[in-house]
Amino acid sequence: NKDGERLIGITAKRQAVTNPERTMISVKRHMGTDWKTDIDGTEYTPQEISAFILQKLKADAEAYLGHEVKQAVITCPAYFTDAQRKATKDAGRIAGMDVLRIINEPTAAALAYGADKGEDQTILVYDLGGGTFDVSILEIYNVDGQPQIEVKATAGNNKLGGDDFDERIIEWLVSEFKRETGIDLSKDNQAMSRLKEAAEKAKIELSGTQSSQINLPFITMKDGNPEHLDITMSRARFEDLIAKHIEDTMAPTRQAMKDAGVKKGDVDKVILVGGSTRVP
Repeated sequence: NKDGERLIGITAKRQAVTNPERTMISVKRHMGTDWKTDIDGTEYTPQEISAFILQKLKADAEAYLGHEVKQAVITCPAYFTDAQRKATKDAGRIAGMDVLRIINEPTAAALAYGADKGEDQTILVYDLGGGTFDVSILEIYNVDGQPQIEVKATAGNNKLGGDDFDERIIEWLVSEFKRETGIDLSKDNQAMSRLKEAAEKAKIELSGTQSSQINLPFITMKDGNPEHLDITMSRARFEDLIAKHIEDTMAPTRQAMKDAGVKKGDVDKVILVGGSTRVP
């Protein structure tokens, strides 16, 4: 931030709108490239920025476990090239860890769900995160009593995820507020920062409730008087706003199934991964 303090995760996200020139988002997309960014006269590579995130995870794990963490297995998208995998391993090394292996994210998901414990099967891993969507078809089979997991096909969209859901909520809130007050909040950075946080909160709430109350007092001023935003969003409205994005995940899913040579009836299990799959 402006004080030279390094913020990772939600605290970094909160100040992104008001401090865009010092905020890095979706650096994973740049792994394995020669992309660099300049912050206050210092150049940073994707590996270095990723290492900052891994250092935070390492510190969190150490605080929880009560001892030092020296080794790690890091996951990456199944479609990552050798250069991208090497960059991921380098990030772990820069973070001060011995990276034992780089494994595919869908493989890690299947292992986490204990899919390697059963009989031979075909699994579809549907991974909808904050900024990306990935779908993979896995074959699990036994060789001499040892389970093997093979990624048969993978597809996706690296510009589709929960962040897009947030944007649709923000656009709707801006439009509703403008209809009620005549004020366009999209030109106000401070207001947009608050809307972004409120949109994400509403999205998460709507996974468990039928409606969410979005209440932002003193969002702006009009004729010297404070204006407050107080809008109720229903789950039905939210689902309507994001319907196209959900539909956009179907083409890559069909493509992955086609590439793997499997039909709907061949899929034994679907594993949902990523916070955005919690949306009803």
